[in-house]
Amino acid sequence: MRNTIAVMNTKGGVGKSTIVLALAETLSAYHGKNVLVIDSDSQASASAMLMTIPNLHRLQQNALTLVDYLVARVLQNAESDWPRFVVRNVSDVDDARSVYLIPSDMQLTLFEREVSKESLHGRLRSVIGELLAGARNVFDIILIDCPPGLSVLTESWLREADYHISPTKADYVSVCGLEVFRRFKALNPEMGFAENLGVLVNMKEAMSPTEEDYHAWLRSNPDNRCFEQVVPRAVTMQEAARFHDPDRSYLAKYPGQMGKSLRLLAEEVLVRMGHPLGAAPATPPSTTLAGAGSAQGREPGSARSTSSAP
Repeated sequence: MRNTIAVMNTKGGVGKSTIVLALAETLSAYHGKNVLVIDSDSQASASAMLMTIPNLHRLQQNALTLVDYLVARVLQNAESDWPRFVVRNVSDVDDARSVYLIPSDMQLTLFEREVSKESLHGRLRSVIGELLAGARNVFDIILIDCPPGLSVLTESWLREADYHISPTKADYVSVCGLEVFRRFKALNPEMGFAENLGVLVNMKEAMSPTEEDYHAWLRSNPDNRCFEQVVPRAVTMQEAARFHDPDRSYLAKYPGQMGKSLRLLAEEVLVRMGHPLGAAPATPPSTTLAGAGSAQGREPGSARSTSSAP
């Protein structure tokens, strides 16, 4: 099944991690999807949005993050089971019980330096390919939060994932980032590349003629495959990025027009992927994840205990 999506733009500050968060929670709450978020950005923004900071630090200290898996498999050439790094029930939305996470760590930047220093690009891509191949058979949707720029890690995700989504602002600098990405994608086509699922205009100002002009320019190029749905700029989206304890409902986190926009976007994503729509409760992932460990996504005794995948 083609179900892996790399979310990236060479330009930072376009709301990439927030879109990953919102899509994961919407697909879980409204379409009953088991969604795995792989946080591959060293800033760990998606991880911090999906769990409490103390427990994210605990996972990092206990070597249960993406970088720990990659160091073992790529730098040390050792065996390591990816399900051990999956944390379950990591959303603060009580309707979104089927969101899972492989968290990130700032050490990812140092890991990438070692990969480049030791010329281990091929091994990195192979390990990422194996991880995604395993995850495809367990989860309905896998969202990869890639760091901005075109690092060796981002390139590996883009060459092994099925699709990519490029969030962008409707402004000059962000649009330039898309052009850099387009040129990069044209290099070495024989190595394979994720299919463009679409360009998503994010944080759009409703009354800005300049942004409307840039949006029209993006839509005029059919290669962009711009999503019909845009995500408006809203204070509620900034608040949604802060992990909330105790849990809240989906409509409390994404109220009004913001929630409607995200639900329409999730539907459009599924339609473009050829996946079924629906609100049936998610079936727990396969027993591939059984006995994966005891990582906690919330402090013991909190409203919802989030442990490693069942």
